[in-house]
Amino acid sequence: MRAEYFTERRELGALNIGGRGTIRVNGKSHSLGNLDCLYVGRGAKQIAFESANADSPAIFYLLSYPAHTTYPTTLIRKDEASPVELGSAEACNHRSVCKYIYVGGAKSCQLVMGVTHLHPGSAWNTMPAHTHMRRSEIYMYFNLDEDARVFHLMGPPEETRHVVMKNREIVVSPGWSIHAGMGTQAYSFCWGMGGENQDYGDMDPAPLASLR
Repeated sequence: MRAEYFTERRELGALNIGGRGTIRVNGKSHSLGNLDCLYVGRGAKQIAFESANADSPAIFYLLSYPAHTTYPTTLIRKDEASPVELGSAEACNHRSVCKYIYVGGAKSCQLVMGVTHLHPGSAWNTMPAHTHMRRSEIYMYFNLDEDARVFHLMGPPEETRHVVMKNREIVVSPGWSIHAGMGTQAYSFCWGMGGENQDYGDMDPAPLASLR
């Protein structure tokens, strides 16, 4: 690193997708259950992670972005990330979108972060697809069986490609790329964005008829 410590000029989101664990930030302990998330603001010199039980360890997914200002470290419980229901069972894309770090929730400099859970019987995420040139986006797929896969679509709408994703694998989509996927079972994914703005609804639609 070209910094004295990791969050000297960065902010951090930590999502727990495992058993109960603790994150210590500058000596203060934060206990996280499954699907709890901790936002750590710029300037936290000491950050440490531990599991409550080695037989059921915490699994922390970390997502960081450069920050030019400081916001307080904030714990967001799973139940506080009010879900929004999207899609339908008929379209195979019934899903719950849970926002953790965003304009209406935990405050950040640039980072936007949340989790989407597909309901049983649904397989498509983020369809119809979209791009947003003002932000890049990162997906981390989880809650997949060992032999299950997600076929993640990316690229410009008129020339898409796919990447075959396993459990807990990560894919980065630049601003010009769509980001959508089709799984062999229902699954969850953590989405994170950073860029010019924090408006969750700032999207450029890519209608189905435009995809190639």
